[in-house]
Amino acid sequence: MANATHLRWKLEVPDPQEEALCAWLEGEGSSAFYREADPPQACFAYFPPDQAPPDAAGLGAFPGVRLLEAEAFGDEDWLAKSREGFDAFNVGRRFHVRPLWDETPGPADRIDLVVNPGLAFGTGGHETTRLCMELLEELAASGRLKGPILDIGAGTGILSLAAHLLGGQGLTAFDIDPDCGPAMDELIELNAHLLKGAKPYDSFVGTLEHPQAAGPFAGLLANILLLTIQDLLPRMAEVSAPGGWLIASGILAECTDEALLSLASHGFRPEKVVKEGEWIAILATRVTA
Repeated sequence: MANATHLRWKLEVPDPQEEALCAWLEGEGSSAFYREADPPQACFAYFPPDQAPPDAAGLGAFPGVRLLEAEAFGDEDWLAKSREGFDAFNVGRRFHVRPLWDETPGPADRIDLVVNPGLAFGTGGHETTRLCMELLEELAASGRLKGPILDIGAGTGILSLAAHLLGGQGLTAFDIDPDCGPAMDELIELNAHLLKGAKPYDSFVGTLEHPQAAGPFAGLLANILLLTIQDLLPRMAEVSAPGGWLIASGILAECTDEALLSLASHGFRPEKVVKEGEWIAILATRVTA
């Protein structure tokens, strides 16, 4: 194509490599990355015009990652190409998630969430996000979705929004990534049809040491990586109210025992483990000696 200025990589990415690969691609100038929700769950990385793509040989640092296709296309095809691979889908018993370009509302008996697909975490399309939303549904059904609630590493804020729509109150969402601030604001704007002027959560960019994260919180959400969860567990225990719940995810199933032991050693008694694909989410309760 004479005017082909954009580039899209289609990738095969084993689950354990996804987070590290995302970080590498972002550092190499990728403007967006996401994984298909449906099989074969290929991953797509996009590079903007006039951006020199990284050397594909760099993918060799990520075991099992394969570049399946590199496609260049012009401005007139950008919108169509960026929308491929992300369709509407249901999550749990209550939610329907659709991309912003899909104007067809979901089923009347489901909460119709609108997202802007981009990074893998934060659109509802990743297994860990879906597992967390399903556990939030269970907490709501049992009357345990009470605030205040802290969403640690919130990304776009989709879990906080879901918690609010299920009846949660006193929500605070934060992330260390400055780009997540605008992303959280955008998610609220996209779902104005559900919020009717309500502010679903407070948000900030920062760390768990921020004054707004001081607690005590009746509930904690942590859909991040196990290593990060382990690093933050001492502080999470400090800001959690006795008897408070924790939903921890971003954990590979092969690390289940390690995750359960880490939680228990910091005063979080595991209640339930749910699994989808190679990922798990854990519901635990803060206990005191």
